[in-house]
Amino acid sequence: MEKNKPVICVFCGSSHGAKPQYAVAARTLGRLIAERGFSLVFGGGGLGLMGETARAVRDGGAPVTGIMPQFLSWIEQPPEWEKELIITPDLQLRKTRMLEMSDAFVLLPGGAGTMDEFFEVVTSASLGVLPKPVVVVNIDGYFAPLEALMKHIVAEGFAKPAIRSFYKLVETPEAAMDAITESLGALARD
Repeated sequence: MEKNKPVICVFCGSSHGAKPQYAVAARTLGRLIAERGFSLVFGGGGLGLMGETARAVRDGGAPVTGIMPQFLSWIEQPPEWEKELIITPDLQLRKTRMLEMSDAFVLLPGGAGTMDEFFEVVTSASLGVLPKPVVVVNIDGYFAPLEALMKHIVAEGFAKPAIRSFYKLVETPEAAMDAITESLGALARD
């Protein structure tokens, strides 16, 4: 990663999902990350939305770092162009490294792993352990059930209403990057 370049971690699926809008959003987000002068940390795989996002960042000339557990390197093969690849022994260390290296997080549609990553960063932020912006991109209503679940968790008394202030739900990659840019301002990494 380049010094003084804020790092965005993108959590998303290692498949393309059911709708072509998801891949379009991943490419748009990647392009915007590069255009706005950020770096990318992601799960390391070249498949699905992960691969689409990373390729777009790379094509835009910005640094890309993949972090992948050893056992997944046979399933989610890293792209041949990926120069910065960190191999970890397991998923937990992968996630820990991603959280440590990142200044902000953006979620695109994904499966159970993406949901796990969402809950990890939001829970950590709510506990004051990870005070970094989290933006969820609700492409074509994909995250509406997650938002309903978060409201339900609050309504049932398992979280305070403030939990919903630790992430921002937006509709487009452009809105996500506007929120990240506003949150990070002129951040310079040490």
